[in-house]
Amino acid sequence: MAASEPTTAAPRVRVIFGALMLVILLASLDQTIVSTALPTIVGDLGGLAHLSWVVTAYLLASTVTGPIYGKLGDLYGRRVVLQTAIVIFLIGSALCGISQNMTELIAFRGLQGLGAGGLLVTTIAVVGDIIPPRERGRYQGLFGAVFGVSTVIGPLLGGFFVDNLSWRWIFYVNLPVGALALVVIASVFHVRAERVEHAVDYLGAVLLAASLSAIVLFTSLGGNTYAWGSPESITLIVLGVVLLVAFVFAEQRAKEPILPLALFRNRTFDVTSGIGFIIGVSLFGAVTYIPLFLQIVRGKSPTSSGLQLTPMMAGLLVTSIVAGRAISKFGRYKPFPIAGTALTAVGLGLLSGLNVHTTATQVALDMLVVGLGLGMVMQVLVLAVQNAVDYRMMGVATSGSVLFRQIGGSVGIALFGAIFINHLHANLHGLRGAPRSASPSLVRHLPPAVHAKYVSAFSASLHPIFVVAAGVAAFAFVLTWFLREVPLRQTTSVDAPAGDAAAATASRPE
Repeated sequence: MAASEPTTAAPRVRVIFGALMLVILLASLDQTIVSTALPTIVGDLGGLAHLSWVVTAYLLASTVTGPIYGKLGDLYGRRVVLQTAIVIFLIGSALCGISQNMTELIAFRGLQGLGAGGLLVTTIAVVGDIIPPRERGRYQGLFGAVFGVSTVIGPLLGGFFVDNLSWRWIFYVNLPVGALALVVIASVFHVRAERVEHAVDYLGAVLLAASLSAIVLFTSLGGNTYAWGSPESITLIVLGVVLLVAFVFAEQRAKEPILPLALFRNRTFDVTSGIGFIIGVSLFGAVTYIPLFLQIVRGKSPTSSGLQLTPMMAGLLVTSIVAGRAISKFGRYKPFPIAGTALTAVGLGLLSGLNVHTTATQVALDMLVVGLGLGMVMQVLVLAVQNAVDYRMMGVATSGSVLFRQIGGSVGIALFGAIFINHLHANLHGLRGAPRSASPSLVRHLPPAVHAKYVSAFSASLHPIFVVAAGVAAFAFVLTWFLREVPLRQTTSVDAPAGDAAAATASRPE
């Protein structure tokens, strides 16, 4: 799709945007629909110690492929890249649904993530192609609304399928939605006419994937499977750092680097990447472990626990739309990440106080605060990055921005999983008759005395997760004050009229 396509072709832009919203629905629905089903999946397939990897495998795969999709979209055009990503995602979804053990499920979630990596990155990049930055806030606010709606529907659908059909349907439901997305995209997208020289940085991709995998394995296995100072843990972190250094050298020599080092000379990119990393840690930690609290400690059904996640998602929905519209109207975006990170930190701090006596109302209010904060941050960070880089860097800058948020999620989930398992084993030590599984049905049938001690230990094991999440969110709040307010461009290309000072600003490092 050519960058110079007039944005005034309103009917076609609306149709394209409708197709993109369908893709966002597909990507975001799968992130949240799994959350309420995790306790049941673990109870069915076993492997509580590997629970975090059901999420981590997906996030890690989507993380390392995001920059590749961004570069491929720049080189070959967005449509074919987006269609390929959807097909891979659907194959992974089908295989997840037929998994017979935890190892298979984790592997197929990784395959699903390979496709998911291209959904969000390519979709957001297409918006950068057809919508000028000044108007983009409104459109990305609608993306945030779709994300908010899907995150409300996702846990509810997940709970409904678990209670009435099977947890396997949380993956099967992707198939008709994905098929519809493929049909719509094939109908409304046009392949861009210009030809470009193709040079994909495969070495950089391999080094980045290997480095991130080693680092995430270190955070996941350290202090749990292996002691932090064990030879295995030390080997993993040293390997991760060495491969990361090798990746930097590879990017310096690559003709078409997947993550150009020039991006790091742009202050906006640096600051938003740091904030995005921390928000990834906070978001995925909250969404993954709150259903565990509700189902194990509060004894809620999967459907009920999904319903009780609604306040957080509703808060995200509201502030995402409001922030998008306000940015389009006033042309300013910096106040929103500042307020959003502050609210997120406060909300996570409140969640750290969850215990066996916490009421449903209190849980709802705490999650509402987190949601209100997140809605003012995620889409705004992408907007700020897209506005601050040269158009030719749009794809890799977008994917790079999403990359750091996904890395944060991958590292955060792995780290939180290790913290949780360590504390749970310690808190359950000496408690006879206590299961080493988080199966809700099994916990509900424990003898009263054992049940009371088990849920108390379980609740106490979740406390440090939210304490850590609140601390890193507070650090994100500090970083937001270093975000520079760059005037929003009025065009979709850096080949703007000479008088467009904002466009000129965006084409140089800050």
